[in-house]
Amino acid sequence: MRQKTAIASLTLLLVLFLAPSNGYAHFGMMIPEKDIVGEQTQEPLKVNLMFAHPFEGQSMNMEKPAVAGVLFNGRKTLLTDKLRALDLTMYADKKPSRAWRAYQAVERPGDYIFFMEPKPYWEPAEDSYIVHYTKVIVNAFGKEAGWDEEVGMKTEIIPLSRPYGIYAGNVFQGIVKVDGKPAPFTEVEIEYFNRSGKSTAPSGPFVTQVVKADANGVFTYAIPKAGWWGFAALSTDSRTLPHEGKPKPVEIGAVLWIKAADFR
Repeated sequence: MRQKTAIASLTLLLVLFLAPSNGYAHFGMMIPEKDIVGEQTQEPLKVNLMFAHPFEGQSMNMEKPAVAGVLFNGRKTLLTDKLRALDLTMYADKKPSRAWRAYQAVERPGDYIFFMEPKPYWEPAEDSYIVHYTKVIVNAFGKEAGWDEEVGMKTEIIPLSRPYGIYAGNVFQGIVKVDGKPAPFTEVEIEYFNRSGKSTAPSGPFVTQVVKADANGVFTYAIPKAGWWGFAALSTDSRTLPHEGKPKPVEIGAVLWIKAADFR
């Protein structure tokens, strides 16, 4: 009897150990059709707004963001009311998930900082809400001006490296801010947007890379592969939000997306 019990216990432990984990990192996503606009066209630039596990290709239904806009030449333009709903299918999904699309005319040279503040997302597995303040920066017509401007969100990554024209292998640096102040030793999760679904990870820890900011809130990461990369600097908000009558914590993430290219 003891032997059977021991075998059953060992079997259960192996099942638990080997079972696939659903604890993938969440990322707010803003992916433009281009990160560098070289020619003027009549068509506006399209930017997709999503909430997903980028490497694993799993997405969640996203409510219409509370705020979406673009910062250009020191001026903010809100795009929230003009967002269009769409159903996107990432490669591993069996059904499409609700996402949103912004449209912006790119007529003048400079850097366009697209940003969004989503509505709080309840995550039962973490027993908390998630709010990812997300940005992506698009350069237009060769004028490199404005990429390090601050939008002024609750939490934000300010790039210290130019966030476009990046080669795979380049080092990228940014500073994490919360309430406008550097946030020391903040954990930063990093994921590759595995859009084709062809990339595989040797094991779980490779899916989400993790670095920590230093005492000044500065983090550093070397980009290993061409494509879109998301950086999510995570902290806990001072506020709570109610869920089923109980106050729950709110994870806030400062998310920045950049694109790297192969050197040829």
